Amino acid sequence: MALTLYGWARSRARRCIWMLKELGTPFVHEPISHLDPKLKEPEFLKISPQGTVPVLVDDGFAIDESLAINLYLAKKYGLGTLYPERLSEEAMCWRWALWAQLEMEAHLTAVFHHRFLKPETERDEAQAAAGEAGLQRPLAALEQALEGRSWLVGHRFTVADLNVAAILAPNRIEHIRLGKYDNVRAWVARCYQRPAAIEALKMAS
Repeated sequence: MALTLYGWARSRARRCIWMLKELGTPFVHEPISHLDPKLKEPEFLKISPQGTVPVLVDDGFAIDESLAINLYLAKKYGLGTLYPERLSEEAMCWRWALWAQLEMEAHLTAVFHHRFLKPETERDEAQAAAGEAGLQRPLAALEQALEGRSWLVGHRFTVADLNVAAILAPNRIEHIRLGKYDNVRAWVARCYQRPAAIEALKMAS
Protein backbone atom coordinates (compact mmCIF):
# COMPACT_ATOMS: atom_id res chain seq x y z
CA MET A 1 0.00 0.00 0.00
CA ALA A 2 1.33 3.45 -0.88
CA LEU A 3 2.49 5.86 1.74
CA THR A 4 0.43 9.02 2.05
CA LEU A 5 1.88 12.29 3.29
CA TYR A 6 -0.50 15.11 4.23
CA GLY A 7 0.81 18.67 4.28
CA TRP A 8 1.74 21.32 1.74
CA ALA A 9 5.38 21.60 0.70
CA ARG A 10 5.78 25.14 2.02
CA SER A 11 5.54 23.84 5.58
CA ARG A 12 7.39 21.34 7.74
CA ALA A 13 6.02 18.68 5.38
CA ARG A 14 8.90 19.66 3.07
CA ARG A 15 11.25 17.87 5.47
CA CYS A 16 9.31 14.67 4.97
CA ILE A 17 9.11 15.16 1.21
CA TRP A 18 12.90 15.50 1.21
CA MET A 19 13.22 12.24 3.13
CA LEU A 20 10.82 10.39 0.83
CA LYS A 21 12.72 11.66 -2.20
CA GLU A 22 16.01 10.50 -0.67
CA LEU A 23 14.53 7.05 -0.12
CA GLY A 24 12.99 6.84 -3.57
CA THR A 25 9.91 5.35 -1.97
CA PRO A 26 6.63 5.87 -3.88
CA PHE A 27 4.15 8.03 -1.98
CA VAL A 28 0.94 9.94 -2.41
CA HIS A 29 1.11 13.61 -1.53
CA GLU A 30 -1.96 15.41 -0.21
CA PRO A 31 -0.84 19.09 -0.15
CA ILE A 32 -3.25 20.48 2.41
CA SER A 33 -2.33 23.56 4.43
CA HIS A 34 -2.52 24.08 8.18
CA LEU A 35 -5.58 26.29 7.57
CA ASP A 36 -7.59 23.70 5.64
CA PRO A 37 -10.97 23.01 7.35
CA LYS A 38 -10.44 19.32 6.54
CA LEU A 39 -7.97 19.16 9.43
CA LYS A 40 -10.81 19.53 11.94
CA GLU A 41 -13.07 16.90 10.40
CA PRO A 42 -13.57 13.68 12.41
CA GLU A 43 -12.09 11.51 9.65
CA PHE A 44 -8.84 13.48 9.62
CA LEU A 45 -8.67 13.70 13.41
CA LYS A 46 -8.50 9.90 13.46
CA ILE A 47 -5.05 10.06 11.88
CA SER A 48 -3.94 13.39 13.38
CA PRO A 49 -5.64 13.90 16.76
CA GLN A 50 -4.28 17.44 17.04
CA GLY A 51 -5.56 18.32 13.59
CA THR A 52 -2.10 19.25 12.35
CA VAL A 53 0.12 18.55 9.36
CA PRO A 54 2.39 16.99 8.33
CA VAL A 55 1.10 13.53 9.06
CA LEU A 56 2.16 10.29 7.41
CA VAL A 57 -0.03 7.23 6.93
CA ASP A 58 1.76 3.97 6.17
CA ASP A 59 -0.49 0.95 5.70
CA GLY A 60 -2.90 2.12 8.40
CA PHE A 61 -0.22 3.41 10.78
CA ALA A 62 -0.35 7.18 11.26
CA ILE A 63 2.36 9.40 12.71
CA ASP A 64 2.70 13.17 12.96
CA GLU A 65 5.61 15.50 13.88
CA SER A 66 7.97 15.98 10.94
CA LEU A 67 11.25 14.92 12.57
CA ALA A 68 9.66 11.78 14.04
CA ILE A 69 8.16 10.97 10.63
CA ASN A 70 11.63 11.19 9.12
CA LEU A 71 13.18 8.92 11.75
CA TYR A 72 10.43 6.38 11.15
CA LEU A 73 10.82 6.51 7.38
CA ALA A 74 14.60 6.31 7.51
CA LYS A 75 14.59 3.28 9.80
CA LYS A 76 11.88 1.41 7.89
CA TYR A 77 13.00 2.16 4.33
CA GLY A 78 16.62 3.30 4.66
CA LEU A 79 18.21 1.02 7.24
CA GLY A 80 21.90 0.74 6.49
CA THR A 81 21.94 3.88 4.36
CA LEU A 82 20.06 6.90 5.72
CA TYR A 83 19.56 5.12 9.05
CA PRO A 84 22.57 3.50 10.72
CA GLU A 85 22.60 -0.10 11.89
CA ARG A 86 24.91 0.48 14.87
CA LEU A 87 23.07 1.30 18.09
CA SER A 88 25.48 4.09 19.03
CA GLU A 89 24.96 5.83 15.68
CA GLU A 90 21.20 5.31 15.90
CA ALA A 91 21.26 7.06 19.27
CA MET A 92 23.15 9.98 17.76
CA CYS A 93 20.53 10.35 15.01
CA TRP A 94 17.84 10.69 17.67
CA ARG A 95 20.06 12.98 19.70
CA TRP A 96 20.56 15.38 16.79
CA ALA A 97 16.83 15.48 16.00
CA LEU A 98 15.91 16.30 19.59
CA TRP A 99 18.76 18.78 19.91
CA ALA A 100 17.83 20.66 16.75
CA GLN A 101 14.19 20.99 17.75
CA LEU A 102 14.88 21.97 21.35
CA GLU A 103 17.97 24.15 20.93
CA MET A 104 17.59 25.74 17.51
CA GLU A 105 14.12 25.79 16.02
CA ALA A 106 12.39 28.33 18.28
CA HIS A 107 15.27 30.83 17.95
CA LEU A 108 15.43 30.43 14.19
CA THR A 109 11.65 30.74 13.87
CA ALA A 110 11.74 34.04 15.79
CA VAL A 111 14.35 35.44 13.41
CA PHE A 112 12.49 34.22 10.31
CA HIS A 113 9.13 35.58 11.45
CA HIS A 114 10.38 39.02 12.48
CA ARG A 115 12.78 39.60 9.60
CA PHE A 116 10.70 38.11 6.78
CA LEU A 117 7.41 36.30 7.34
CA LYS A 118 5.38 38.87 9.25
CA PRO A 119 4.06 42.01 7.55
CA GLU A 120 6.58 44.84 7.96
CA THR A 121 4.31 46.68 10.38
CA GLU A 122 4.30 43.66 12.72
CA ARG A 123 8.01 42.84 12.67
CA ASP A 124 10.01 43.27 15.85
CA GLU A 125 13.76 43.52 15.34
CA ALA A 126 14.38 43.17 19.08
CA GLN A 127 12.76 39.73 19.03
CA ALA A 128 14.68 38.81 15.87
CA ALA A 129 17.95 39.89 17.47
CA ALA A 130 17.13 37.91 20.60
CA GLY A 131 16.49 34.86 18.43
CA GLU A 132 19.80 35.30 16.66
CA ALA A 133 21.59 35.69 19.98
CA GLY A 134 19.97 32.47 21.20
CA LEU A 135 21.29 30.67 18.14
CA GLN A 136 24.92 31.41 18.86
CA ARG A 137 25.51 28.59 21.34
CA PRO A 138 23.87 25.83 19.25
CA LEU A 139 25.55 27.10 16.08
CA ALA A 140 28.91 27.03 17.84
CA ALA A 141 28.22 23.46 18.98
CA LEU A 142 27.29 22.43 15.44
CA GLU A 143 30.39 24.16 14.07
CA GLN A 144 32.55 22.17 16.46
CA ALA A 145 30.77 18.88 15.71
CA LEU A 146 31.48 19.36 12.00
CA GLU A 147 35.16 20.15 12.42
CA GLY A 148 37.04 17.77 10.13
CA ARG A 149 33.82 15.98 9.18
CA SER A 150 31.51 16.04 6.18
CA TRP A 151 28.47 14.60 8.01
CA LEU A 152 27.13 14.45 11.56
CA VAL A 153 26.99 10.68 12.10
CA GLY A 154 29.44 8.19 10.64
CA HIS A 155 30.92 8.93 7.24
CA ARG A 156 27.82 9.45 5.11
CA PHE A 157 24.69 11.56 4.87
CA THR A 158 22.01 10.24 7.25
CA VAL A 159 18.68 11.22 8.75
CA ALA A 160 20.68 13.17 11.34
CA ASP A 161 21.94 15.55 8.66
CA LEU A 162 18.55 15.77 6.99
CA ASN A 163 16.64 16.59 10.16
CA VAL A 164 19.05 19.26 11.35
CA ALA A 165 19.50 20.77 7.88
CA ALA A 166 15.72 20.81 7.43
CA ILE A 167 15.49 23.19 10.38
CA LEU A 168 18.38 25.27 9.00
CA ALA A 169 16.55 25.69 5.71
CA PRO A 170 18.02 28.17 3.20
CA ASN A 171 15.02 30.51 3.38
CA ARG A 172 15.55 30.73 7.14
CA ILE A 173 19.30 31.01 7.51
CA GLU A 174 19.59 33.77 4.92
CA HIS A 175 18.23 36.02 7.66
CA ILE A 176 21.02 35.25 10.15
CA ARG A 177 24.75 35.91 10.06
CA LEU A 178 26.81 32.75 9.57
CA GLY A 179 30.11 34.46 8.82
CA LYS A 180 32.13 32.77 11.55
CA TYR A 181 30.52 29.36 11.12
CA ASP A 182 32.40 28.12 8.07
CA ASN A 183 31.79 24.43 8.78
CA VAL A 184 28.05 24.99 9.20
CA ARG A 185 27.74 27.00 5.98
CA ALA A 186 29.66 24.38 3.97
CA TRP A 187 27.64 21.53 5.48
CA VAL A 188 24.28 23.21 4.81
CA ALA A 189 25.37 23.74 1.20
CA ARG A 190 26.32 20.05 0.86
CA CYS A 191 22.97 18.97 2.23
CA TYR A 192 20.95 21.22 -0.07
CA GLN A 193 22.97 20.27 -3.15
CA ARG A 194 21.54 16.78 -2.92
CA PRO A 195 19.04 16.00 -5.72
CA ALA A 196 16.30 15.06 -3.25
CA ALA A 197 16.68 18.37 -1.41
CA ILE A 198 16.53 20.27 -4.69
CA GLU A 199 13.34 18.42 -5.68
CA ALA A 200 11.72 19.16 -2.32
CA LEU A 201 12.58 22.85 -2.58
CA LYS A 202 11.13 23.00 -6.09
CA MET A 203 7.86 21.58 -4.79
CA ALA A 204 7.71 24.43 -2.28
CA SER A 205 8.41 27.20 -4.76
